[in-house]
Amino acid sequence: MATQKRKRTKKSSSRTPSIALLHRSAGRLRRLLVAFAASAVIGVQVTSCGIPSAPGPWSGGAHPAPTRAGVFSACRQHFAGGTPPLTPEAPRLRELCFDAFAVLHSGNTRTPVYVAERLNRQILQQARQQHRTDRFFADARLPRGERAELEDYRGSGYARGHMAPAADMGTPEAMAQSFSLANMVPQDQRQNSGPWAKIEEDTRRYVLRARGDVYVITGPVFEPGAKTIGGNHVAVPSHVFKLVYDADTGKSWAHWQQNAANATIGTPITLEELERRTGMRLLPQTH
Repeated sequence: MATQKRKRTKKSSSRTPSIALLHRSAGRLRRLLVAFAASAVIGVQVTSCGIPSAPGPWSGGAHPAPTRAGVFSACRQHFAGGTPPLTPEAPRLRELCFDAFAVLHSGNTRTPVYVAERLNRQILQQARQQHRTDRFFADARLPRGERAELEDYRGSGYARGHMAPAADMGTPEAMAQSFSLANMVPQDQRQNSGPWAKIEEDTRRYVLRARGDVYVITGPVFEPGAKTIGGNHVAVPSHVFKLVYDADTGKSWAHWQQNAANATIGTPITLEELERRTGMRLLPQTH
């Protein structure tokens, strides 16, 4: 009997390491699953300026390094220090020069990546004398497969939201050009006519008080899997931003606003925070 008891004890103890090994393996599996879930959440939360996973000029969740310097040889006057922003390299980016603003356009989103303006008191005083035309048009300088068309917005429920506002235009030619769809994003109608319009007006009030040139960069922000409108799949931004830079004082600030009916005007953010969120260096000459 004693011999049989010793054998059972030995057999029982031989199973213990296997059970412990099983527990350790299960623990490692749980940790891997938690890590995977956390990384998936972070990937979904990433937003960018014209840089959604799909559609957008850049791919992937994290921002690539902003190494692409715009040329804009015919309209560098619209940028502070004559230096366009640095953006990540991407396909189907095109530079468009207008009389009063410059556009970096994405053929992936069919919207601007950003729109740059140079404003001052004289320009805005002249703008007050202009008649708003409201003649929207598809920009023929862009290939058909890369641009928005008028029918994309019809019945979409979204406004054709100016990035460079018509009320900033100081000549009839500039006013007419501001209605190019290359200067537009699909914008919630209440947000466009409400808090966003107030941000635009507040910016003009500041420019009228400023002693010199004020540079403004405006653009859309997309989330991965952004909604699109129309047959050309024009991407709908989750947010829009407006950066204001006073070249005389060196002062800058940015508005960051949700593209939604319930959007409200929040506290402005810094240039550094805006660049972190967008993955672009919007005022490279100040770094």
